[in-house]
Amino acid sequence: MGFKVAFIGAGSIGFTRKLLSDLLTVPEFKNIEVAFTDINPENLRMVTELCQRDMEANGLDIKIQATLDRREAFRGAKYVINCVRIGMLEGFATDVEIPLKYGVDQCVGDTLCIGGIMYGQRGIAAILEFCKDIREVAEPGCIMLNYSNPNAMMTWAANQYGGVETYGLCHGVQHGHAQIAEALGRDKKDVDIICAGLNHQTWYISVKVDGEEKKDELYPLMCRAGFAKDENIRLDVMKNFGYYSTESNGHLSEYLMWYRKRPEEMKQWINYSSWIQGETAGYLRVCKESRNWFETDFPNWMKEPPMEYLPEKRSEEHGSFIIESLETGRCYRGHFNVMNRGTISNLPEECVVEVPCYVDGNGISVPKVGELPLGCAAICSQSVWVQKLAVEAAVHGDIRLLYQAGMMDPLTGAVCTPGEIRQMIDEMLIAQAEWLPQYAEEIEKARVRMQGELLPYRLVAGFCLREKTLEEMTEEKEKYRKMAAAAAKENVK
Repeated sequence: MGFKVAFIGAGSIGFTRKLLSDLLTVPEFKNIEVAFTDINPENLRMVTELCQRDMEANGLDIKIQATLDRREAFRGAKYVINCVRIGMLEGFATDVEIPLKYGVDQCVGDTLCIGGIMYGQRGIAAILEFCKDIREVAEPGCIMLNYSNPNAMMTWAANQYGGVETYGLCHGVQHGHAQIAEALGRDKKDVDIICAGLNHQTWYISVKVDGEEKKDELYPLMCRAGFAKDENIRLDVMKNFGYYSTESNGHLSEYLMWYRKRPEEMKQWINYSSWIQGETAGYLRVCKESRNWFETDFPNWMKEPPMEYLPEKRSEEHGSFIIESLETGRCYRGHFNVMNRGTISNLPEECVVEVPCYVDGNGISVPKVGELPLGCAAICSQSVWVQKLAVEAAVHGDIRLLYQAGMMDPLTGAVCTPGEIRQMIDEMLIAQAEWLPQYAEEIEKARVRMQGELLPYRLVAGFCLREKTLEEMTEEKEKYRKMAAAAAKENVK
């Protein structure tokens, strides 16, 4: 069985390596073609060396096509796996550090809130170029599997404006599924779920064990199971809206208007056990540490035993299972991000939703979910309109729509006035100018505005852990090696 898979943003070393190993556990895929492309030649070299060594150790006669020319990587590809972070960590820093000057405190800033909106402006400009190349040089009908955030916005733009069949993939549903199974005292395989909503704002609307619905029993069980400290925001949302949400405390806190708008009250929601509990710019800190550590530690990775392509070591990431099902006909069920088209009847037709899907040799099937519970739909509806405004702004370079997206964002709107939002976006456009070609004229106008009389900043200190030194990470090298592999997703484009 032969076909070509191209990875863009392949310098995301840990993530690319794991996705490839997942794919090559499939017995029929021993002769596929693999292409890696990235704009960072050093990271591309490192990931190619690691993966080539792994494949040879597993007895595979596959030669990775590593190229800085993405069109060559895409040429003849049947699948493109997108793992890019447009702007790298330098752009990411502006997504969270500039808003802090205006009082907007984010933990991650890559999906919603003002950081996610601006990240989407950069990513959509790039993904539309990827789609153009795919249409022109890839195999007809090539499918893109998108792992890049903001996942819903990127997937929306690629499908509606890029002309490439694209599915957004994330592992948030699997993680929450494991938590629910733990609270119920059952194995994950014995707990059947239906999760529906938006990426990073998806709701477990059905939880069945032995055919019996358990969702209404979950709240007290999860409180007693020890989640009250580390999932206090998720449980507070569950208490008020009746359903558990997929996203972690830190992420969830920045998607809503209630938990991060008053610095003096944030301590009741944030703890310092890990960045994901809500630390200000926590994911940026971890990514910086991981990049520093990986650059130092890479020679040691090459000295360790190669990765084994064994079924029991296959991850839960959806990508390899989708390709396996499409190529072999074996059925797979997972939760993917797809164009709504009536799947969730009380969200807009044209938005991207995360819902259960089935894959086999006939393609990807999306069953109708029907209506979300009203409160869950209300939360998602507010986010959908922010996403739509942001997508349209990015596609058309429309600064008015971009301002409106910022104003309609729940946390940004709860903290800032319209004037502050416009000024903050102007400042972010200028800082991110090299990655925003569609705003070239507007950025010049923003530079003029920023030379005039400005509104005062409302700086917030945030709740931050200290960035660790390389010496400290060396003392805990195994912990940080695992962290580097996990956080490597999207660090490079």
